[in-house]
Amino acid sequence: MTATGERDPASSPDASERQASSSRAGERALTSSRITTCVATVRAVVAGRCPSLLRDTQFRRYWSAQTISMFGDQIAGIAVPLAAVLVLHASAADMGYLTALVWLPSLLFGLHAGAWVDRRGRRRATMIAADLGRCALLATLPVCYALGVLTLAQLFAVAFATGLLSVLFNVANSAIFVAVVPTEEYLEGNSLLYASRALSFVGGPSIGGLLVQVLSAPFAIVADALSFLGSAFFLRRIRPAEAPAEAGTKGSVGAGARFIARSPVVRASLVAVAVINFFNLMFSALYLLYVVRELHVSAGLIGAVLGAAAIGGVLGAAVTKRLADRIGVGWAYAAGCALFTTPLLLVPLAGGPKPLILATLFVSEFVSGFGVMVLDISVGSIFAAVIPDEVRSRVTGAFMAVNYGTRPVGALLGGLLGQQLGLRPALWIAAGGGIIGFLLLLPSPLPAFRMPPHAATSAGATAPDACPQGMTESRPGRAREGL
Repeated sequence: MTATGERDPASSPDASERQASSSRAGERALTSSRITTCVATVRAVVAGRCPSLLRDTQFRRYWSAQTISMFGDQIAGIAVPLAAVLVLHASAADMGYLTALVWLPSLLFGLHAGAWVDRRGRRRATMIAADLGRCALLATLPVCYALGVLTLAQLFAVAFATGLLSVLFNVANSAIFVAVVPTEEYLEGNSLLYASRALSFVGGPSIGGLLVQVLSAPFAIVADALSFLGSAFFLRRIRPAEAPAEAGTKGSVGAGARFIARSPVVRASLVAVAVINFFNLMFSALYLLYVVRELHVSAGLIGAVLGAAAIGGVLGAAVTKRLADRIGVGWAYAAGCALFTTPLLLVPLAGGPKPLILATLFVSEFVSGFGVMVLDISVGSIFAAVIPDEVRSRVTGAFMAVNYGTRPVGALLGGLLGQQLGLRPALWIAAGGGIIGFLLLLPSPLPAFRMPPHAATSAGATAPDACPQGMTESRPGRAREGL
């Protein structure tokens, strides 16, 4: 109360409520400020540890598209062959045909696909169309299985058609990579992409084996079909500065082949991986058939072994950049070839109690997975750095025509040898033959190759023999996509 007997306004109920409300508002503002500060701090810490490329929106979306597709590929890599083995009762020769048909389009259309993509331009649109087409093709398999009309002939047709669309996707992808990734970040960009591939090796086969076990092999293929939709979604959200379409047409189909022929380093790489892939596809055509029918390993255990062993791939992706910095990217590539091929000898050696068999398969896959990551990241970075944009798709197509073109021949021969000699002897031949590719690499200039400074700047002006040029999507692994 005041001296005059009037109520003090400050002590009135309304004033007290206003003061309390103001106090609460202040506390809320302070709390909000603290939360904002904490979030900003966390973001700063994460940004400091996150690879710089993943902070770039364009690359992050491109990387997301690739990662989703890789996981789907790994699921299909186990589900499609098991659909042939478990549902359609395929023979060794049938498995050879199936594997060969995936890669035959590379031999038939690789050169022309590269030339067509360079002339047409619009490489991102080509990749999206290829994703949608592969999704539709793969979706027919579970539908026909549900209707009771799935046949080996349909499986063969889908394998060939998806292989053709993969050729278009891959020759366009090599140009999109350099449009999205800065020159100085090629090794980091490849490391991130192949780290995703390595992680897909961990999760994909395990998920695929489990889906086959629970749903059956044809229904497990749905996951791969959906992955292509995810890839197309993220590719639609990037706007890379693509190289312009090639205006000229004279000699365009053979330009990539001539480019490779003038480079001793790329020739050496092509000879080595072509031999490795020839024998590796012999191996791949028989691997699951051998593990299921002779080693009596269930689909779930196969997925678990392949997934766990792929930790080696994760490790390889993590250390390749440091390894290349220490010994040179050329020697890293050579070491990857050796580490990929040699451990496959353990597979036909596998025998005895079931735990010993699983351990042997695990070691083989672990070391081989490590090697293929080192191989892929190294050679992808070399060729991304030094090839001019205007012929990149044609060089990729020419490289694929030979590198991928050996695969159907190897797969067919593997199926034939498996049928005539038995699965184990054929696997011995395939595993031993792959090592020859590594040995052919040693006398070449490639092991001594080191990444040139400002490679992209000089690539267009440097003579091919002085600055070896080429491009590979190669991956000699048992996944559908790769070297």
